[in-house]
Amino acid sequence: MFRIVCLLIGYGIGCIETAYFVGKLWKTDLRRYGSGNLGTTNALRVLGKKAGALTFVGDILKSLVAFFLCRAVFPEAPLAGVYGGVGAILGHDFPFYLHFRGGKGIAATIGLTLSIVLTMEPRLAIPTTVLGVCAVILTRMISVGSLVLSLTIPVSCYVLSLPLELVVLTALLCVLAFWRHKENIRRILAGNENTFSLKKK
Repeated sequence: MFRIVCLLIGYGIGCIETAYFVGKLWKTDLRRYGSGNLGTTNALRVLGKKAGALTFVGDILKSLVAFFLCRAVFPEAPLAGVYGGVGAILGHDFPFYLHFRGGKGIAATIGLTLSIVLTMEPRLAIPTTVLGVCAVILTRMISVGSLVLSLTIPVSCYVLSLPLELVVLTALLCVLAFWRHKENIRRILAGNENTFSLKKK
């Protein structure tokens, strides 16, 4: 029962679509511009660094809040927080009041990973951070870094001998992330995926 309750709590928190409300501050509906995605990357490209940063931090916080709230509600259940974080990612990806059109869940996944690092396994921070950041820097594609991060999390959880249920949950989130990035994957394979430059224009 705690699993269902935590998923619902997390989903409710995750439905607070940061990019949508940040767009409102800029008087812009991000669903109508750029990729139409309600995530950090689209907010950054359409509205600029400040909006992108606000969206990124807000999406991370959603998973953190869901994780620690569910952990407090069900202190006897070791994975209660994880289910809360998973629910937050689902709410972020599929907010009911926006016709289930949200983001791709990467920042929210980072929030869940940070929660696990803080409470269960600090070593998880090393492979996820190093491989995710290196993938972005080497390819100059945020989508590639997102996919590498999504894949690294369940593999690292398995290697670090974390609970099998956690490995399965993060593997399912990885599958979801790849599905949400299917258009990016097509562009990567076609050689026309969007890239970024660290140099100022």
